[in-house]
Amino acid sequence: MGLTFQEKSLWLMFVSLTGVFGFYFVTVLPANGADVMPNQMVLFTVAVVMLVIMQVVGHTMMAIIDRNTETDERDRLIALKGTRNAAYVLATGVFLALCAAMVTDGNFLFTHLLLGFWVLAQLVEIGSQLFLYRRGS
Repeated sequence: MGLTFQEKSLWLMFVSLTGVFGFYFVTVLPANGADVMPNQMVLFTVAVVMLVIMQVVGHTMMAIIDRNTETDERDRLIALKGTRNAAYVLATGVFLALCAAMVTDGNFLFTHLLLGFWVLAQLVEIGSQLFLYRRGS
């Protein structure tokens, strides 16, 4: 059985998030100071623009090639389960970032913990959905 449009879309999002933010975190870590620097803000902006371009181009190409983009009840249920799993990861990340903000100087650790756990939550959501599609749920 071939991949549905939703599965292809999930794979595109998973790979682009991993690649773009993997590059971002490898570039900005370890921190040079306690605060986020202007060059890191520029790098973050470039990463977001790259992510948007990759996803717009990828989804456009997939929509041209595969015209069947309809969703059904199974797709919605899988999306809900993925969102539930991601919510646990994101809530944990927010808690840890708030704890880090109380015990460290500057905003670098707080900001990057939030960003890192947001990306991780997205990857958990997408990974959960891909697992459920392959499992047949």
